[in-house]
Formats: sequence, C-alpha cells, structure tokens
Amino acid sequence: MEKGLLTSEAIHLLRSLIREPSVVGAEDAFFRVLRRELEEYPISVKRYHGLLVAQGNKPDSIYLSAHLDRNGLLCTGPNEFQYAAFIAGNRGELDGDSISEQFMEQIANRFHGQRVQAHSPYTGTYLGQGKINQSYVCPRRRNLIFELDGLGFLQPGTPVSFLDRLKLEDGNLSAQLDNVVCVALIIHLFRLGFQGTALFAAGEEAGRSWRYLAEWFQRFDISTNQVLVLDTSPFPVEAAGAQQVVLRWRDAQGEFCKDTTKFVRDGADRLGISYCFKDEYIRALNATREKPLSLGRTELGRLINATGGQVSGTTLQLPTSSYHTAAETASVDSFDSMLRLLCHLSNVPVGS
Repeated sequence: MEKGLLTSEAIHLLRSLIREPSVVGAEDAFFRVLRRELEEYPISVKRYHGLLVAQGNKPDSIYLSAHLDRNGLLCTGPNEFQYAAFIAGNRGELDGDSISEQFMEQIANRFHGQRVQAHSPYTGTYLGQGKINQSYVCPRRRNLIFELDGLGFLQPGTPVSFLDRLKLEDGNLSAQLDNVVCVALIIHLFRLGFQGTALFAAGEEAGRSWRYLAEWFQRFDISTNQVLVLDTSPFPVEAAGAQQVVLRWRDAQGEFCKDTTKFVRDGADRLGISYCFKDEYIRALNATREKPLSLGRTELGRLINATGGQVSGTTLQLPTSSYHTAAETASVDSFDSMLRLLCHLSNVPVGS
C-alpha cells in the first residue's frame, strides 16, 4: 500500500468519527461506535468501566493508549451551560497546574458564533442545534460559561458538542482533533494488522482517564514499560510546523521511561521524522517569560505515579494549533508521520 493511500484511508476514517459526539462525561454513545468499528477485525474487544480494550494476538508487545472524550458543554441549569471538563464534580482536579486551566483565559473568546448540537447522554440521539453567542470565565465558579441560542429547552445533565466536520485545506487537517485523531490512527493500525493492545479511555479532559487505565493494569497484575500514550500537543501557529511529531522525557509530575522514549526517538530518526521534546521546548520558552508555563500533568504521568512505576512508558503526540477548539489544526504531513512511526514501532509492516 502506497504512503498516500495509507494516509488517505486513515483520514477518511477520521472524517467519519469526528461527526460522532463524545463530550467528556457522556462518552457512552461513542464507546458503542468505537466497538462497532473494532469488532470488524479478528481481535478481542472488551468494555470496562470508563475503558474499551482491543487486543491482537501479541497483547504484551506494546500498549497504545488514546482518550476518546472531547471537550464540549454541559447544561447545568435553565438555559445555562458550562465547559464540561470543569463542572463542579471535577473541582478537586483543579490546582492551576494543568495546561487546560492555563489555556482557559486564552480560549474563552474563541467560541463566538460556534454551532453546537445537543444529544442524549447515553444513546447519543440528536436533540437539536444552537449557536454560542458568548463565552466568558466566571471568576467565582472558575469555569467557562456559555450563552447559547436555540437550546433553552434542554434539561440539566444534557451534553452539548461542537458541530464538528473535518476540513482538509492547504495540507492541513482542521476540526476538534483532540483526541479523536489518535483514536482513528489506532483503529487504522488494526486494519493494517496491529497485534498489540489498545486502550481507549474516557474522562481524560476531566483528569480521570488514568484511573481507568491503572485499574485495568492492576486488575490483571500487568507490569510494563511499553505504554505509548497518544495525544495532540498545543503549539502557537508559527511553531506547530517546526516538527512532525512531539516526544517527552517527562511532565510536571516526573520522568517517563527513558528506554521507551529513546526507542520512539530512534524510530523517528530511522524514518527521517522530525521531532521536538515538549518539556525541553517549554523550559526554553520559560527562560524568556516572567510567568512560566506548566510542563503539564499528562495521563501517563498520573498513571506512573498511581502504579508506583510498575506501569510506565512514554508519549507520542501530534503537534497542533488552536488547541481545545473546533478548529484545532494539524498538518497532513504530521498525521502521516505519526502513522508511519506507529507502524514502525508496533511492527506493522505497512508504512515502515
């Protein structure tokens, strides 16, 4: 299979998945979509609380992880809507050290005019469309508050997703990519013959996905340093294209597995794929700033801490701009590079 065809088929899958809602805290409908996709292949697919696990015939060879939730809104009162990831139930997760919190003020004004759609929390049944008139940070509730037209009839607890369609223009992919783009990449790997383990977790945007992952590894008494967590990584527009993929030695919580990080780095070198280390990038940036940026608290860092280092690995991320919006953008070149690198790392012969 040619490289162009390999990538175009993955993009076609991504285009389809993006249309399916998966607001954080209301992911059940997307879990069923994902399960239907995966059950087409000769693999084991099992659902756990907050987690769907797909395994080939070499499940211990590598563990790929991607979260399937996306940002959106939640109806919290009469014609009242809040950012779903930061509603009151998650208040204990907010201590000011997450990338999402530090971005809150920056993204507050990005949603004006954005079309949204409401759906039932469990079945995903379409309930109606509306438009965001205004969004702002409430200093008392420490959350993004949204004023909408057209959805005043909704009851509290109803999720509202951004009306999302994939755009492919000037060599770029644009949509709410975080993190359906990595879900699509993993499903496509199974199409190509991937035989390892893939874990799809809910609740990452609310800081909860690591709990589901930790429980699964502990349930089966699995100790490994072969976990590779996939995600998008935010950059300013002018910096996003400076590398094809993004690696990390560590996050704000501690170091990742050096051997696994070197394994991914060496794979990128062999394929001629350019990369940066996000922690090194942030440290260099902080040397020029009065107020330092956080290294971020990643799902993997939390997982390593929760298991006392018994479960470890590294991250592989897609560089994007316009993070946490419905216009998050990544280059097709980076998407293709990430797919080829994943094929190489997991011994899938196509694209190596």
